[in-house]
Amino acid sequence: MEEFQQARLKAQAKFKIADHMLTQTYPLLKDPKLLVAVMENLFLALTGAMASILYYERTFKRVPPFVDNFENKFELFRQKCVVRYNLNKEYLTLISDVKESVIAHRKAPVEFARKENFVICQDNYKLKTISFEQIRKYIGLTKTFLKEANAITSKDEGIFG
Repeated sequence: MEEFQQARLKAQAKFKIADHMLTQTYPLLKDPKLLVAVMENLFLALTGAMASILYYERTFKRVPPFVDNFENKFELFRQKCVVRYNLNKEYLTLISDVKESVIAHRKAPVEFARKENFVICQDNYKLKTISFEQIRKYIGLTKTFLKEANAITSKDEGIFG
């Protein structure tokens, strides 16, 4: 199995986890801490889909070799793949927003649940709120991004057997 196929499968698996947690587990437990776990799985799904497109492009030598870290992949994806496949620019914003939320959570000295939201307090006293509605929008956008990534990377699937 090619690297882009593995990345695509991993992205789909992480998306299923995030979607299940938001639609099944969260309504039962009503614990806003679950929203953070959903965001983390969503981030892994988004980066996996982005990586699958990049590895696909790399397989056909349309992009140069790249260092396997988020910043390099994101920049290369933004410069080459978004334009080439006419992808929605909202996906870039989505990936950045979800990444910022995950990073803020990891670095936050204080975080707490407030009503149905999860609030992250950053070092500079800025508050970042994660809500159910916000994540539902993210899930919808991620789903369309994964569909497009799947369509892109499965075009020449027959070549690899």
